[in-house]
Amino acid sequence: MAASVSSPQSGSGNLHVFWHEGMLAHDTGNGVFDSGIDPGFLDVLEKHPENSERVKNMLSILRRGPISPYITWHSGKPALTSELLSFHSIEYINELIEADKEGGKMFCGGTFLNPGSWEAALLAAGTTLSAMKYVLDGHGKLAYALVRPPGHHAQPTQADGYCFLNNAGLAVNLALNSGCAKVAVIDIDVHYGNGTAEGFYRSDKVLTISLHMNHGSWGSSHPQNGSIDELGEGKGYGYNLNIPLPNGTGDRGYEYAFSELVVPAIQNFEPDMMVLVVGQDSSAFDPNGRQCLTMEGFREIGKKVHSLANRYSGGRILVVQEGGYHVTYSAYCLHATLEGVLNLPISLLSDPIAYYPEDEAFPVEVIKSIKKYQTDKVPFMKQAEF
Repeated sequence: MAASVSSPQSGSGNLHVFWHEGMLAHDTGNGVFDSGIDPGFLDVLEKHPENSERVKNMLSILRRGPISPYITWHSGKPALTSELLSFHSIEYINELIEADKEGGKMFCGGTFLNPGSWEAALLAAGTTLSAMKYVLDGHGKLAYALVRPPGHHAQPTQADGYCFLNNAGLAVNLALNSGCAKVAVIDIDVHYGNGTAEGFYRSDKVLTISLHMNHGSWGSSHPQNGSIDELGEGKGYGYNLNIPLPNGTGDRGYEYAFSELVVPAIQNFEPDMMVLVVGQDSSAFDPNGRQCLTMEGFREIGKKVHSLANRYSGGRILVVQEGGYHVTYSAYCLHATLEGVLNLPISLLSDPIAYYPEDEAFPVEVIKSIKKYQTDKVPFMKQAEF
């Protein structure tokens, strides 16, 4: 497949955005929310939450929003089967290929591989790998892979949660295979990054940190609970840190979680590459989440990751797109996140919807209990001084 991309204005800044329009071909259909079901008694069936419109708005806000002068655009390309095997089993890849040949398949609830989906998934994986390679080769320090289908629920041997190929996991393995000694993954999507965690569950070279809604397992495709006691196994024990947050945690709760849990973990791990996995479904108005983050909260998260990267990974950050299903507000929150990653001195875009107040006391108490558990259970956190 030849790489192609629309011709946005190239910026003069230092955020390198990787994109390919072929990812829009993934059609998830209509139905009752994400079920694909027409019950027969509704006049209006809604689009699946993971639809192309959400990404079109992300694309356009970066092209024409106030952040555009800071962006340089790059075209992605499809991943090769050999590249996929760094994270996924050959049996699973063959299952995906066969499903595509047969015209599609529903792998689990809400996860539909339809005609055009496999090509889009290969582009999402390859585009993310291209973004990581750009950073590893020293061409830039900040790269963002604007991709769909998302990937962080895809496990080595199965699809899950709208995801077929684990884009971030493939990029992490590329970094490890290219000489990085340690990679940290910070996942702020509202759902547990269970696929990424599973892929590195027995590794001490990858620290996976997931801040997510406390949703637990949602079935056989997602057996992981995202609970604090899922710490990894073998050499990887203590290198999978879950931060399940109560609904409505909000900006200040996330800031507290970063200060008390994420920052100390990164300080102790000292990664030489940072991967920020972003999902705007943690926002105040997302149909798939209840965490009440606003643009301000996303911007502050981006700034904290920027600061950590400057200290430990030479400023190198790969940002990988995951969820975010409010077609308008997700784009605004992405803009704010990338403003933070760029460490811009002032916000470029104001919040169009308004501030959503949160109950600060309860999330703080939950975070304190998680901190106590981690410092008691995780060997390298026991030595922390923070």
